[in-house]
Amino acid sequence: MTPPPGPAGAPGVRAARVEDLAAVQAIYAEQVRTSTSTFDVLPPSLEDWAGKLAATLRPHHFLVAIDDDGVQGYAYSSAYRPRPAYAATRETSIHLAPRARGRGLGRLLYDELLARLRADGAHVVLAVVALPNPASRALHLACGFTSAGVLREVGHKLDTWVDTEFFQLLLD
Repeated sequence: MTPPPGPAGAPGVRAARVEDLAAVQAIYAEQVRTSTSTFDVLPPSLEDWAGKLAATLRPHHFLVAIDDDGVQGYAYSSAYRPRPAYAATRETSIHLAPRARGRGLGRLLYDELLARLRADGAHVVLAVVALPNPASRALHLACGFTSAGVLREVGHKLDTWVDTEFFQLLLD
């Protein structure tokens, strides 16, 4: 596991805790209000986030990136679909605070999340990226994901139709 931040304030990654949820909620709420990176139109409540945290018993994970200023981003994995044949497939989501973007925290989060998923025996990891999002595309490609295709105009938010691109990573 990536260590928590040291005395010099270097960022680290750890499992999310209840006390992190207000920061996670704020990061996501900013994305809900200002971008198409999520198709939510109302920010989830703290209770919703607590439910997500409670649901992250293996093989699901909920991680935060932290530095001396607190939580700067988060990533989580969840079931792709509920049918048993999908049991070894996980879907991931990652969001960073605006001040944290471009600092390598997304890669720190993904490196730790993917290591945990490999240890759990996950076979495939999927991610969905709303387009355009060159930073997220670059992150997924740098982490070894490949594009699995684009769905055209599947979401409508902020007065625009939004495409999504599926990314896939085979872990074994």
